[in-house]
Amino acid sequence: MIQFLRENAYAPYGLFIVRLYLGFVWLQAGWEKIADGHFDATGFLKGALEKASGDHPAVQPWWADFIASFALPHVEFFNALVPWGEFLVGLGLILGCFTSLALLMGLVMNFSYMFSGTTSTNPQMVLIGMLLVAAGVNAGKIGLDRWVIPFIKGQILDKKLRSIAINK
Repeated sequence: MIQFLRENAYAPYGLFIVRLYLGFVWLQAGWEKIADGHFDATGFLKGALEKASGDHPAVQPWWADFIASFALPHVEFFNALVPWGEFLVGLGLILGCFTSLALLMGLVMNFSYMFSGTTSTNPQMVLIGMLLVAAGVNAGKIGLDRWVIPFIKGQILDKKLRSIAINK
């Protein structure tokens, strides 16, 4: 299956549709928070801490420690990071630009939400994201990655070759 996703000439077309769906989900989630202008993660983070107690906590102690010692004291950072992160992940997936990075960041956010005791659509988004990650470069072939990635690789190679030539 992974070989098919990575090497089949027709796989990018199906991956494109899946990527668009996931991208729109992320873009919409981020845009709603940005357009509202009053996103505050404080309540979500405090709610996650409440889920860290009892016989069967939904939030593990190590994650609760992270929330209490880092996320809550820096909630203003997360208030900007979450909406713009969601929006940019969606934009990257829709445009097919830095697709692998967008997928990685989306998965990090999905797992963060799940670690905080929220299920919602996150497991579905994780499965779709992992499918696209497994597809590798093929996931972004119908998109800007088709031109961006070779350009970046060419720039890096040019710099290395120039460095070698200068050092001789």
